[in-house]
Amino acid sequence: MVIGIDVGISTTKIVGIDHEGKVISPLRIKATDPVTSLYGAFGKFLHNNHVKLEEVEQVMITGVGSGYIDGPIYGRPTAKSDEFMADGLGARYVTQLDHMIVVSMGTGTSLVQVQGDDIRHIGGVPIGGGTLMGLSRIMLKTDNIDTITELALQGNTGNINVRIGDISPHPLPGLPMEATASLFGNARSNASREDIAAGIITTVLQTIGSSTILASLGTGIKQYVLIGNLTLLPQCRILFPHIEQIYGVEVIIPQYSEFCTAIGAALCHMTPIPNHQPESINP
Repeated sequence: MVIGIDVGISTTKIVGIDHEGKVISPLRIKATDPVTSLYGAFGKFLHNNHVKLEEVEQVMITGVGSGYIDGPIYGRPTAKSDEFMADGLGARYVTQLDHMIVVSMGTGTSLVQVQGDDIRHIGGVPIGGGTLMGLSRIMLKTDNIDTITELALQGNTGNINVRIGDISPHPLPGLPMEATASLFGNARSNASREDIAAGIITTVLQTIGSSTILASLGTGIKQYVLIGNLTLLPQCRILFPHIEQIYGVEVIIPQYSEFCTAIGAALCHMTPIPNHQPESINP
């Protein structure tokens, strides 16, 4: 078995991949620091799956928190994978697509272009889960994602955003009446918490969606694969179909969307990519 670990600052995601290519028991652990969350996730994975240390052929780590790890994990062969390469390999594995833009929605958002084995980082936007949490702390006095999501599902973005139908009696070319003309452009000082929550989530997701498509117009790619924790928001299933309609693209939220980077890290060992060599951290 090869273990792939995506180490965040406070959350670590871990998966196993056996030699038949099957993903085994993805899980995530939260802790106060990346080292604690990594070792907690690794220990829980071994315990839950009755896996012995000697059965782990290789540990592959990636993510911003991997910079805090400078030695082998529990003495097993360990290497670091480039995070963008892991994003691309993981998304390619779970979708079976060879041409796509991978939209990794984490604290911010990174864009990875996949064209076969040509996997490259093409940019990103500083909007993501960190934005959602920060705005919610200021405007809603909470950063509990379950509370924010539930409030948003009860809110009405028509009370927050300006839509094309608010400023024009007819649809504009390529823009239906319900398309957003101005995020928060209709907000009032006495807006309800529900409407504010809906506005915050819509702002983050619409900005990511539109920026992603505009940034990749010259690629000719029409399939966009969303990965990362924000894909778990129910609003993704509501908002992105509108973006598909406006831009004529396909937006895909695959199975294991929040674990794609960890899956890709493991695949960096199992399916090497030309000109990409993981960094060994064995003694």
